[in-house]
Amino acid sequence: MKPAGVAEFFRRLAESRPAPETELRYESPYTLLVAVVLSAQATDAGVNRATPALFAAASTPAKMVKLGEAKVRDYIKTIGLYRTKAKNIVALSKLLIERHGGEVPRQREELEALPGVGRKTANVVLNVAYGEPTIAVDTHIFRVGNRTGLARGKTPLAVELKLEKVVPKQYLQHAHHWLILHGRYTCIARKPRCFECVVRDLCAFKGKTVL
Repeated sequence: MKPAGVAEFFRRLAESRPAPETELRYESPYTLLVAVVLSAQATDAGVNRATPALFAAASTPAKMVKLGEAKVRDYIKTIGLYRTKAKNIVALSKLLIERHGGEVPRQREELEALPGVGRKTANVVLNVAYGEPTIAVDTHIFRVGNRTGLARGKTPLAVELKLEKVVPKQYLQHAHHWLILHGRYTCIARKPRCFECVVRDLCAFKGKTVL
């Protein structure tokens, strides 16, 4: 996709969703971090059903460590991989206390050093909690980038790096959310809703659907 097409692509997404936000519910950078860790291989809706009770019991690293792994498991047992996630949440909470005074760091490398935190999770926290213009490539963004021709790549990192190069600066802050929401509700995996897509004429996908 040529630069003019990319600019128009995001102009239209911005027009259709002027104030995009994460659909995960959170109260602070810490609860956002926990929610994003829980969202791996799970839906935001599923995470949002479990976290209100968890955060009511433990909304800080110290409270989460005190709560303990077994009780964390009880709160999140409806979420996939809950045993591993409970272990990671308690472990990362301990490290936040030991290394960062209980605060969530603002550097990607320090975030990725926490248990259960990969590049995607770190990018979400940096973008949502701290306003950094990062792009967290999940399955939705990976699909949209490749399907539309916006940013093709064989790995999430390749798509992320291409998006960082091609997305106009004025759209970088919210590009992550526009692409996720577009992939979640319009450019869906099995049968994309091309007939209601605001960027269908800019898209390189050959198998466009009709109503």
